[in-house]
Amino acid sequence: MTLYGEKSPPADDRPTVQVTAVTWPVDESEPTAPVPPRRGHRTRLLVAAGAAVAVLGSVAGVGAYAYAGDVPRGTTVLGAELGGRSRADAVRELRAELDRRAAALAEPLALRVGERDLRIVPAEVGLTVDVAATVAAAAEAEAHPVSRLVGSRSVQPVVSVDVDRLHAALQKMAGDQGRKMTLPAITYAGTTPKAVHPKPGLALDPQRSAEVVRAGWLAGGPVTVPLLESHPATTGEEVDRLMKELARPAVAAPVELTTDKGSVTIAPKAIAKSLRFTADRTGKLTARVDVKRLRAALGDDLSSVEVPPKDARMAVTAGRPKVVDPGRPGRQLDTAGLARDLLAVLPKADGRVVTGTLAPAQPELTAEKLGGLGIKEKVSSFTTRFTGGLSSSRSHNIVTVAREVDGTVVLPGETFSLNGHTGERGYAQGYRDAPVILDGKLVPGVGGGISQFTTTFFNATYYAGLEDVEHKPHSYWFSRYPAVIESTIFWPNLDFRFRNDTEYGLLIDTSYTSSTITVSIWSTKIYDSVKTEYGPRRDITTPKTIYLTPGPSCIASSGINGFAQDAFRVIRKDGKVIKREKFSWRYDAEPRYICGQEP
Repeated sequence: MTLYGEKSPPADDRPTVQVTAVTWPVDESEPTAPVPPRRGHRTRLLVAAGAAVAVLGSVAGVGAYAYAGDVPRGTTVLGAELGGRSRADAVRELRAELDRRAAALAEPLALRVGERDLRIVPAEVGLTVDVAATVAAAAEAEAHPVSRLVGSRSVQPVVSVDVDRLHAALQKMAGDQGRKMTLPAITYAGTTPKAVHPKPGLALDPQRSAEVVRAGWLAGGPVTVPLLESHPATTGEEVDRLMKELARPAVAAPVELTTDKGSVTIAPKAIAKSLRFTADRTGKLTARVDVKRLRAALGDDLSSVEVPPKDARMAVTAGRPKVVDPGRPGRQLDTAGLARDLLAVLPKADGRVVTGTLAPAQPELTAEKLGGLGIKEKVSSFTTRFTGGLSSSRSHNIVTVAREVDGTVVLPGETFSLNGHTGERGYAQGYRDAPVILDGKLVPGVGGGISQFTTTFFNATYYAGLEDVEHKPHSYWFSRYPAVIESTIFWPNLDFRFRNDTEYGLLIDTSYTSSTITVSIWSTKIYDSVKTEYGPRRDITTPKTIYLTPGPSCIASSGINGFAQDAFRVIRKDGKVIKREKFSWRYDAEPRYICGQEP
């Protein structure tokens, strides 16, 4: 790339002022000429005074010339003469010079990053001369008075660049030359600590890259952008010290937790699950006790010393939402104190005892808070039907999950997760075997039927106008569900989640009969209506016939056509459509499964 060099300064053809020196007699001992008449003496004094005034006048004129304008005389930028100009004139002159150099300034800039030679287009990374800042620097730079008069100086232009865009471009060009920093870590396999020693990283530093590109753009020649090595703040030796002084001694013996309500033994296994060694972005490794994990590891052991707080509860009675349980405060361990004190005794071989303080614990939801959430009317409701009565395993599962969700309050801004709320839905939680879709066919599986509740629940939130966060329709369409507007679920991979994006709380109310399941959302109504408009079905496919080995795991089906379809959620408020959301899905054709050998 050809870059412009500096211009030779123009010949200085400005006038030079010469001042004649005046010598005054200073030594009275030297012989002197006869004293002239008084009039002549006065004449000489007047002449001398006149010469002095002339000198002072000349100097003043020179000073005025030298300091004229905002930019010192003799100042150039990229060869453009800016000296003696006002800032506004200097800006115009510099912009004119940049326009003359536009073609050269637009040429790709040659870079070397690591072992790769690259080129970037200045405009694509915001590389440009900051005209206003350059003129300001030229005007504010110090200049000696003599330099202002007869000297010259060149001021380097102020170059700006978009640091983020430059970094993104350099990263893409650099490819795999860098390496990520290996952060230090200590983890436990059971009660055996394992160390991960740190390793330095090699990467581009955004600010350093911008600095060298700004400095080298107008200098000519390729610009070398360095890959900088970054070392974790915690060294390998410090990791080994933490292993020796804390990680191993921590799980060498139990710790006794004493309270005024009794004692609890914290076993090494519980310690290993709660002692966390984490590194921040700089690679500084620190240890802490995660009390939440400690609680989970101790399980029911804490119930002997703690009384958990109980949230107030709301339910729909006589057609209205009411607080039916005011809740109660509890007494729980001071988690901050416990984490600090437990961490202090873990390195010790003896005296492994900590005293826990039981502090009052208020429930998250009080009756007063519930009363102020605006839960006052039914916003939406949705019902689906099932067969087999309440005695079937599938119906049992639907009712079981409905009871778990009933009465749940979702606060403003919160995201509700069905998997997160119920946890695993297995035999231990009271669920039974019923048909589920697995690998494209119906097979017996624990928790079958939960998808029908999920579809009902999804539709209730859908018609309440709530934000959809995660849902997935079934692979096959079942006529008991609305097309596209339905959802399956499977622990732990498939979830149903929605966000309460209103300013009011939500109450989830579930009810059932021997053949129906209903989910209603209670809150404050904010929309006139929420409706669905369907597009036509398209790309229809027909089912194929598949023969399966007869047996208890074989479930026959008659087959269903596959198709694609769009559904639009149309939300109206104040008589106007304020939102139109598109939901699309493609259903596979469900094969016709026959339990028997192919004829």
